[in-house]
Amino acid sequence: MRAVAFGGFDEAPVLTELAVPEPAAGEVLVRVAASSVNGFDLGSVGGFLKGVYEYEFPVVVGKDFAGTVAAVGEGVSEYAVGDAVFGVVMRPTLGQGGFAEYVAVPAAYGVARIPDGLDEVRAGVLGLAGTAALNSVDAVAPGAGETVLVSGATGGVGAFAVQFAASRGARVIATAEPGAEAAFVTALGAAHVVDRGGLVERVRELVPGGVDAAVHLAGDGAEVSGLVADGGRFASTVHFVPEDAEARGLNTAVIMSDPSPETLARLAGDVVEGRLRVPIARRYALSEAAGAIGDFTGGTLGKFAVSVAV
Repeated sequence: MRAVAFGGFDEAPVLTELAVPEPAAGEVLVRVAASSVNGFDLGSVGGFLKGVYEYEFPVVVGKDFAGTVAAVGEGVSEYAVGDAVFGVVMRPTLGQGGFAEYVAVPAAYGVARIPDGLDEVRAGVLGLAGTAALNSVDAVAPGAGETVLVSGATGGVGAFAVQFAASRGARVIATAEPGAEAAFVTALGAAHVVDRGGLVERVRELVPGGVDAAVHLAGDGAEVSGLVADGGRFASTVHFVPEDAEARGLNTAVIMSDPSPETLARLAGDVVEGRLRVPIARRYALSEAAGAIGDFTGGTLGKFAVSVAV
C-alpha cells in the first residue's frame, strides 16, 4: 500500500510502499479515503513525542481517517466489512497512521459510523480537531450571555471551538489578524475579533473585568489566562496551567482529546444537521501530504484535507 511515513527521528516523511496491516483481535482494518493534517503530526514528525509514545518505525503520519471497513479482527461485532467509518487513530504506539491506504484501529474506541449526509472528505478532517474543540468547550461550559475568549481561533480546533461556544449563546472573542482571518472567524460566529499583537489591551477594552472563560489553543498561556476574571474557567490543549490558578479561584483543565464513539457520533450528527460547519482550507493528494505538513506550519484558516483514495 502507499503511505506517507518516516523511518527515523532525523528523517522527513516521504511517500513509500508498505505492507497492508492485519487487524488484530478487537481491531478493524479501514481502507482509508481521507485524512487531514493536525498539530499532533508536527510533534510526531519532529520527534517531539519521544518519551511520550513509542515510535515503531517506519511511522506513518496522520491521526484522522475516514473510509470503509475492509476486514475485521477476531471478536469484532460492532462493524462489518463495507461499513463507512471515520475517527482518530488511537493506537498505543506511533506506527500506523491515516496517511496510508489502510490502517488498523481499535473497534471499540476512536471510530464511529459515517452517517448519511456526511461525505468522506469532511469526515476525514473532523475527528481529532472536532473532539479537541468539543472537549475544550465542554470543560469551560459557557452559558448564554457569558464571554469566552478563543485564543488560536483560526486553526482547525479553533474553528470548531468558536462554533461550539457561539451555539451555546456565548459571546465569543476570537484571536485573528485583520482581513481574511477576521472574516473567517466572524462567519463562524465570533462576536468580536482581536489582533494577537494587541490581545490584552483589546480584550480589556471589551470586557474590563475579564472574560468568563478562555479556550487556550495557541499563544501565550499566561497572557490568555490573565484575561480570565477571578473565579472563571480556563482550558488549554497545549498543557498550560496558570501558576496563579488556585490563588485566583480559576477552574482549569488540560485537554487530552477523548474521541469516544459517542463524541464522534455527536460531531457527525452536528454536521449533518447543519449545526457545525467543517471549514476546509486546502485539499491535498496523498502524494502531496508531506508538503501539506510543511504548509501547515505557516498557519491555516480551518483544516487541511488529504485525499488518500485514488
